[in-house]
Amino acid sequence: MSMFTRGMRMRSGVTGRYAAAVSSATLRLSTSVTRTIKPMPRLGSVKYLSTTASRPIWIPNREQLPEDDPRQMEQFVDETDVVIVGGGPSGLAAAIRLKQLANEADQELRVMLIEKAGEVGAHILSGAVLEPRALNELIPDWKEKGAPLTTPVTKDKMQFLTETMAFPLPHPPQMNNKGNYIVSLNNFVKWLGEQAEELGVEIYPGFSASEVRYNEDGSVAGINLNDVGLDKNFEPKDTYERGMAVNAKVTLFAEGCHGSLTKTLMKKFNLRKDSEPQKYGIGLKEVWEIDPAKHEPGTVIHGIGWPLDMHTYGGSFLYHFEPEPERHLVAVGYVVGLDYENPYLNPYKEFQRFKHHPSIKPILEGGNCISYGARALNEGGYQSIPKLVFPGGALIGCTAGFLNVPKIKGTHTAMKSGMLAAEAAYETLFTPGEQEPKELDGPVYLENYEKNIENSWVYDELYAVRNCKPSFHGPLGLLGGLIHSGFSTMISRGKEPWTLKHGKPDWQALEPAKGSKPIDYPKPDGVISFDLLTNVARTGTNHAENQPVHLRLRDKDIPVERNLGVFDGPENRFCPAGVYEYVDDEANPGQKRLQINSQNCIHCKTCDIKDPSQNIDWTVPEGGGGPQVNII
Repeated sequence: MSMFTRGMRMRSGVTGRYAAAVSSATLRLSTSVTRTIKPMPRLGSVKYLSTTASRPIWIPNREQLPEDDPRQMEQFVDETDVVIVGGGPSGLAAAIRLKQLANEADQELRVMLIEKAGEVGAHILSGAVLEPRALNELIPDWKEKGAPLTTPVTKDKMQFLTETMAFPLPHPPQMNNKGNYIVSLNNFVKWLGEQAEELGVEIYPGFSASEVRYNEDGSVAGINLNDVGLDKNFEPKDTYERGMAVNAKVTLFAEGCHGSLTKTLMKKFNLRKDSEPQKYGIGLKEVWEIDPAKHEPGTVIHGIGWPLDMHTYGGSFLYHFEPEPERHLVAVGYVVGLDYENPYLNPYKEFQRFKHHPSIKPILEGGNCISYGARALNEGGYQSIPKLVFPGGALIGCTAGFLNVPKIKGTHTAMKSGMLAAEAAYETLFTPGEQEPKELDGPVYLENYEKNIENSWVYDELYAVRNCKPSFHGPLGLLGGLIHSGFSTMISRGKEPWTLKHGKPDWQALEPAKGSKPIDYPKPDGVISFDLLTNVARTGTNHAENQPVHLRLRDKDIPVERNLGVFDGPENRFCPAGVYEYVDDEANPGQKRLQINSQNCIHCKTCDIKDPSQNIDWTVPEGGGGPQVNII
């Protein structure tokens, strides 16, 4: 039986949804060491609509509930050596590397990976051109193992767009894609999952890690999975089950960009004390099946300029790829920096307008859009990397921010960070020559991980391009950015003796609506461009009905009083899925209220990042909900 459906070693008596994870546990118990399972003390909780900056997903206080309330049931606790939160490239690379090291030494090491998507890869979205550097190190025989890297890059173009023209630009060395592959990152991550489970990694899709567990000394002890079977008022339904706890010696957080648990860790351990604010972009992408006569497998086209203005950072991509024989696909997308100033800017509509450019539209004409998605991505680079370690765990991958912005790639750096964290964890957990992980006197501290990063090609790569992104926000805007980035990438090669700063976080960048210029976007034609809800239907997004809304307002009055009053309601423009809209307030005639259509959420987390009042907390819904990404 696939370990994707295997279960955690839990206390007897587990029923329902969590019991589905136990089916093959007895097969493992005969060959593994049984550990004593001790429940941790219940964690404190806070109230709904709290003004505190970080909160667990569980809102009511269990201690105040009646003894016979189902939510007071005993919490099942499982124990592992390492638990990894997130089944993307970094999390899977870490899991694979850990088991490689342990298996090579014939050592017993339990590694669990928790993934909120219903299946591994279902929430993965990227460009994606894959640089195989980290993959070559992790799995050198990946070709023989059938990795889905089927379309090598054969042609590489960079262009500057005006409304009617496309001018070629010189190619910086960092943008050279020779030796890279155009991939479906969704399929690639599924393949990584298969490699991980073959090594003995326990992978649990469909479970949401909702809260960090802490020891009495304040160190990270593991995670809690969220309760399932709650209604929208947090009351238990007939299907209610309390979320399990997972205790671990090491907890690696690989949640992707702006992870909900990572956000709480940043505050608790002050991980940004010595770094600048993270910068973000919103990436929007469609996959089209096009006319075979227009298909050029291996062609990569990047663009900058129109339709954005000269002071708004962003760019486009179009990749021809063939994941399977006779599948003539292109991935077309647009990235808008979330430090834009005009509250009337709509990233989704900018993307739809871009597709009508004379260099893009002919490629898509006669084709069929088969998939859509959107995701926030880290753009801060070197300056914005936080402290990576804390007692009991570490940050890896995009949750820490290892994206190389000029390359428009982060998979290889994310994987390498996971591999380096795995090596540090292994060195900490094992005494050479011993078969079992050693007993620890105190919390694990993976100090070697940060040293490994600083001595790796990941550090060198990000340091060399550290000034590219911030250079676009000088007085010359796009022109100044192109000049400085050209100098930095092609002349100084990153050795200039200065490091530019990013400045304020993205949520502070919006200007008030008064004085800002509204943008008149063309209506979608339904052929090349589409209305938002048509594309949301292509994401396969689904959330169980009557569950707690996973998009939480800290103060329910702020959206109308400040966001609508000062910024003219930017939520219904920066969200790429139609989650937020201001509607008439039936209870208060003549006034508006913010309606949250959480069932539309495609887990991009833009709202949590760009809300000018920082009043929205994106949290994980019940496991298995959200988009169902396919070949994207």
